[in-house]
Amino acid sequence: MHVFYTPDIATNPELPEEEAGHCLRVLRLSIGDEVMLTDGKGCFYKALISAASGKRCQVKITETIPQEKGWNGWLHIAMAPTKNMDRIEWFAEKATEIGFDELTFLNCRYSERKVIKNERIEKILVSAVKQSLKATMPVLNEMTDFGKFIARDIKGQKFIAHCYPGEKPLLKDVLRPGEDALVMIGPEGDFSEEEVTKAIAAGFQPISLGKSRLRTETAALVASHTLNLLNQK
Repeated sequence: MHVFYTPDIATNPELPEEEAGHCLRVLRLSIGDEVMLTDGKGCFYKALISAASGKRCQVKITETIPQEKGWNGWLHIAMAPTKNMDRIEWFAEKATEIGFDELTFLNCRYSERKVIKNERIEKILVSAVKQSLKATMPVLNEMTDFGKFIARDIKGQKFIAHCYPGEKPLLKDVLRPGEDALVMIGPEGDFSEEEVTKAIAAGFQPISLGKSRLRTETAALVASHTLNLLNQK
């Protein structure tokens, strides 16, 4: 069954214009056809198309299906965006398929990209939510300066992954399942030493993601998978 993202479906029984266009013009569904909707807030809805004209598609909900997340805690990835947008989009898609709760892009000293257009990333997230049959849409934040980000009052465990020498435990060995958790991933040139020092002073624990040197988007995905796997219900 086809799934459509309808964030306002609880108060407005109509598909957003882009979803309506895909439903009516691409898939050629019509009045009486059954569809599955997700509001991105934790619910699926079974519905029937009740009216269709032009770019508008109205539905009648026949069943509401609350959906629990498949993992415990609030899982947050904060990463410096890569210069290549394709790699950012790849991460956003795959991490959503795996399952996480929040994504923040960081403006760090060595960041290769200083501006992110969230509209494109949001479309990737929506597509991945539908493809992986999830009822919860990850929160996508605006790009934030590193200093301002670490100064926030963040609940739960806070980790920073970096490549500087020193003993660092593996994320899997220090993560406490069931608690909220945040992992920061730096740019290709890594966090600056000053940033690492400031993060530790702000309560972030340095961690390792393994012996291999990973690209930014790969490191972020490894962190996402580790958080999700150890918090599986």
